[in-house]
Amino acid sequence: MNGEQVCVVGGGLAGIAAALRLVDAGARVTLLEARPELGGATYSFRRGDLVVDTGQHVFLRCYREYRQLLDQLGTSGGAHLQDVFAVPILRVGVPPHLLTRTRRLPAPAHLLPALINYRPLRVGQRIAAIRGAAALRGVDPDDPANDEISFGDWLTRHGQDAPTVRRLWELICVAALNAPPHRASLALAARVFRTGLLDRADAGDIGRPTVPLSELHGEPAGALLRERGGTVHTGVKVREIVPDQGQFQITADRVRLTADAVVLAVPHPQAARLVPAQAAPDRERWAGLGAAPIINVHVRYQRRVTDLEFAAALDNPVQWVFDRTPPGSTGQYLVTSISAAEPLLRTPAGRLGRAQLDALADLFPAARRTPVRDVFVTREPRATFRQGPGTRRDRPAAGTRLPGLALAGAWTDTGWPDTMEGAVRSGRQAADVVLAHLGSRSSTTEAPT
Repeated sequence: MNGEQVCVVGGGLAGIAAALRLVDAGARVTLLEARPELGGATYSFRRGDLVVDTGQHVFLRCYREYRQLLDQLGTSGGAHLQDVFAVPILRVGVPPHLLTRTRRLPAPAHLLPALINYRPLRVGQRIAAIRGAAALRGVDPDDPANDEISFGDWLTRHGQDAPTVRRLWELICVAALNAPPHRASLALAARVFRTGLLDRADAGDIGRPTVPLSELHGEPAGALLRERGGTVHTGVKVREIVPDQGQFQITADRVRLTADAVVLAVPHPQAARLVPAQAAPDRERWAGLGAAPIINVHVRYQRRVTDLEFAAALDNPVQWVFDRTPPGSTGQYLVTSISAAEPLLRTPAGRLGRAQLDALADLFPAARRTPVRDVFVTREPRATFRQGPGTRRDRPAAGTRLPGLALAGAWTDTGWPDTMEGAVRSGRQAADVVLAHLGSRSSTTEAPT
């Protein structure tokens, strides 16, 4: 590597991961981000004295490359990783049920006690769920044929009735894939359940940020890139990428540069507009990936209403709830997260807030007696792509038909769902494509005559 100039377009997790890999390999990296700060979908903003994350992101112990990125950024201490997978399950009128694995048994037996004792299901349904989990271990997430099948259809064929799907499989599927089982790809569901829960005993232990997302990702990434000699421009929107005799001309707001290679790490609608036609003639297919929304309702109570750090809810408008109370503050700040939220996307904020307040009061009786200081709604209309059957056909590889131009983003064909792990993997894959191109070009240039 002779210090070739590489432009990374997009400063989300994929762009950050790509830029760090490239700069560590000796490339001269310029990162261009349209937003005022790095982080992409994982960013924070201020509302009065509160720092608010756009979404309630969690990760699993099996998110190996994402956790490596946190180590690289020096921010692993800003997240808490469970010692043992454990999720409180809430239902109105009954004590919370703790869904947890055992430390004593290897995979997949580590989940047997959890399923055998899962109170939201009847005994027969629990036995059927155990059989379903055993069958799911045999589903290959990398087999394209499995991507053509609905997870919901597969569950029905394997003896899972509607209550079992709703109270067990959907609980995880909706949170992980932003889609209910009948609209989710079997291959992606198998990736979630096998990699996260079935293949290794500790893989599903849950990690949560304990600091704002901007402090966890964007701010330290910008500082680290600059420290290692990279150039970072925020608030700069790229308008055009033009191939030019083995290089690329990038035109952006206030910036124009020539690069030996480009990593295009933006959401698929923007990528389809920016990628040169000769690099991806089938880029129109990316539109088929679509988008799925997530809604968060933020509630600040004057006093604490629960001691739970987070929980999932069944048969209730609240899907997941997280305690995001800042250290040292009074009262309690809860955030509810609603995935697969298409039916609610156009619901007025006031109505959404009231519905979630009522639902929280049903789950936490103390909330009904506690004054509310503030309630507000954040919406992510394009939180993920639609991870339905047939998705893989529309997810492009990192490499394009133009040597030196690579694609990154959780929407590319990583084999993973649209998660922080998928984003980091995609950025590193794209960087490797670019480095291989630059290495082969250097070898050709320097070869003796």
